[in-house]
Amino acid sequence: MPTTDLEPIMTEYGAALRDRLEREELLVCPGVHDPLTAAVADAVGFDAIYMTGYGTSLSATGYPDAGLITMPEMIDNAANIQERIDVPLIADADNGYGNATNVVRTVREYISAGVGAIHIEDQTFPKRCGHTKGREVIPREEAVGKIEAAADVRDDRAPEFVLIARTDARGTGDGSLEEAIDRANAFLEAGADVAFVEGPTDEAELERIGREVDGPIVYNFVGDLGSSPYVDLADLESWGFGLVVFPIASTLSTIAHVHEDLTAFADDPVGAMRGIDDAFNDRPLGSLHEFSGFPAVLEWERRYLPDADQEKYEGSLGDDLEDD
Repeated sequence: MPTTDLEPIMTEYGAALRDRLEREELLVCPGVHDPLTAAVADAVGFDAIYMTGYGTSLSATGYPDAGLITMPEMIDNAANIQERIDVPLIADADNGYGNATNVVRTVREYISAGVGAIHIEDQTFPKRCGHTKGREVIPREEAVGKIEAAADVRDDRAPEFVLIARTDARGTGDGSLEEAIDRANAFLEAGADVAFVEGPTDEAELERIGREVDGPIVYNFVGDLGSSPYVDLADLESWGFGLVVFPIASTLSTIAHVHEDLTAFADDPVGAMRGIDDAFNDRPLGSLHEFSGFPAVLEWERRYLPDADQEKYEGSLGDDLEDD
């Protein structure tokens, strides 16, 4: 039955993401954790960008990816990121924040946020990072029901929206790759657009996933964070993977570089600040004011505020932020 009486809406970014996934070329998505890191990724240039749940939890709340961040916090972050970038955002939606009934609202809220895609996993509540011990998954029948609910919302509200279904069955105490593959295929049959098998431990498992999962597949490239291997992207493509996300890339980069710079700052604040300035100015991003979007704000003021309000610029000090 329909999940809503509202008319379907067009999802610009969902349609763009579907078009991109139809290409044979592997889609590579860097992970970001807030609008700032997303803006940097967008400036570099990618066909799509991924919002990490781990990085979002850590940056927004200070807590690790252990089910401690809420649905509204995740959706607010996703909406702000998608507003800041010009390519589709693929957002982590954890375990849907409850049962199938909760999933209905979760998917509707992410669609309203404007993102191109989400992924929902089959972990119990509270969930945790897919590369930490102690994970559990809900029964397969219940998990399939949650994906069916998500697919119904997609079909009713935004048919172009991309639904990715993730299973963590490989990494549970009694889990197996066979169970994970069976779940992935069940999720695809339930209406998911893409399957996501979390936690393969070696290349042989990746090859098997590529052979036995009957639909598009995503690989979670976590580097040293977890149990899944470093692999060549050409191999992933040859095994049948269509999408690879690097979820923690921006978060690790931020931590490492801020630690490096502030360590230098503790010893020589002025010299370190000069080094930070030089490093930023070497990037093709313009000034911080330009990168942050001040020229657009000035344009809004010129268009919409009374002429008298423009007088504040006469004789005042500061950067010239005229929009070219």
